[in-house]
Amino acid sequence: MQIKKFMQKNNSNVQCIFFNGMKKLIQNDKGCVLMKINQYKLLFATILLVFSFFPLTIYAEDEKQTKKNKYAMPKHVFSITKENTYKNTLEDQSSIEPSELTKELIDGSSIEITNQNFIKQLNETAISPSPISFGYRGMVYLGRWALDYESTETTVNWEYQQINTNELNNVGGNRDELLQYVQQGDREVLGVLTSKISEPDDVRQMILSTVKQKTRLPVSFRTKIGNNTKKENKYNVPVQKYGYLNGYVPAVHEQGKIIFGEAYIQLKGSKKSLVIKNVTKQEIGAWMPLHDHISLHVHMK
Repeated sequence: MQIKKFMQKNNSNVQCIFFNGMKKLIQNDKGCVLMKINQYKLLFATILLVFSFFPLTIYAEDEKQTKKNKYAMPKHVFSITKENTYKNTLEDQSSIEPSELTKELIDGSSIEITNQNFIKQLNETAISPSPISFGYRGMVYLGRWALDYESTETTVNWEYQQINTNELNNVGGNRDELLQYVQQGDREVLGVLTSKISEPDDVRQMILSTVKQKTRLPVSFRTKIGNNTKKENKYNVPVQKYGYLNGYVPAVHEQGKIIFGEAYIQLKGSKKSLVIKNVTKQEIGAWMPLHDHISLHVHMK
């Protein structure tokens, strides 16, 4: 009897110990599971965070690349500087170096000045006020000038003006034939200002200089393609097809504003300064063909 009671008592203790241990184990396992779940949640949130920024980074890089290559020439646009049978000359875009006096006058002006002809005139202007001319005042009128150009929009039309068509008839042929660009006749393409404006030569020079710096393209207000100019590129015309190869001169379309003003040299004692009065702005546009370049497009019929 005593042995049986002892066994029952100890069995109850063992059961208590066993169930208490299992309870703690389950609690510990539950804690581990929760810990692992929290870790997975943290990892998942981190992955989502990374990928949420990743497309933005890619988009930013693409946008940067697009902006960088905004004026890059497409693959179907070719330079024909070496092949052109008519030797074009680029318009002189040499920058005039301002003298010390001219630089001092320009730097002190409230209006930016980029007109090279006006800078040249300032270089040729001799002003030597006496250092003892106390109380002396004077104004020297230099005229009304186109002083600066502000660009607002620049676009490129890679098929601005068609100048040539080469054809190849392979409808009755029994093998593929090759079509090549060969210029038929001299063709000249001229740039234009889209609005009537005073001082057009100075305006063209400023627009041309601005567009060259902005696009890095060889723009000009005149280009000519000589007769029999050829390009080595050849295009396959399949059997039973009629091939056309069209040639175009690309051009840049520019829009902006010209700043006009009346220019004075002001003298006060021994001091001198450049004063611009009656400033006005006029909207202007221009088309400028690319110098010695051609765009080729082939299609079959």
